[in-house]
Parts: sequence; C-alpha cells; structure tokens
Amino acid sequence: MSKFSEIINQDQPVLVDFFADWCGPCKMLSPILKQVKDTLGEDVTIIKIDVDKNQALASKYQVRGVPTMLLFKNGKQVWRQSGVLKKEEIINVITKA
Repeated sequence: MSKFSEIINQDQPVLVDFFADWCGPCKMLSPILKQVKDTLGEDVTIIKIDVDKNQALASKYQVRGVPTMLLFKNGKQVWRQSGVLKKEEIINVITKA
C-alpha cells in the first residue's frame, strides 16, 4: 500500500487502471493504454491494479466495476471513469491535469 502512495505522489499525472483478468472490456482497454503511454511517454505513469489481488486498494477507492481508471496528481485524485474510453479522450484528460 505504501508503494502505491509513493507512485501516486508524483508531480506528473499517474493513471491507475483497476482491472480483472476475467473482464472483457479490461482486455480492450489494455492496448488503448499502451497507445496512450506511447503517445505521452514520460509525461504520464500508467499502472495496472488487479482488483482480485488488491482488494483492499480497490475497496479504499470504492472501485465496484472494472475497468475503472483513476488519475492522480501529487497524490490527489483528479479524475475517475469506469468503462473503456478512446485513446484521445484519455490523453485529453491527462494533458488537462
């Protein structure tokens, strides 16, 4: 848990993807997030959290459905969205942060 706090307490935006292996939409989101990372490079950190293996973390952020993405900046949650979004939509949110 403390490692997670370290990761989200960065100056640059940190996108957290709460996912599950059994989730179809999560599998669709994965290549989209890779494209986002390829586009933004060092301007964003993207981490994936498996809700089945990290139930305490999922519960702390009240993640009830997957995929759910949370965007953090300096440790504060600045955006949250459930479901699959287009690459452009995700990039817009990150660049605004």
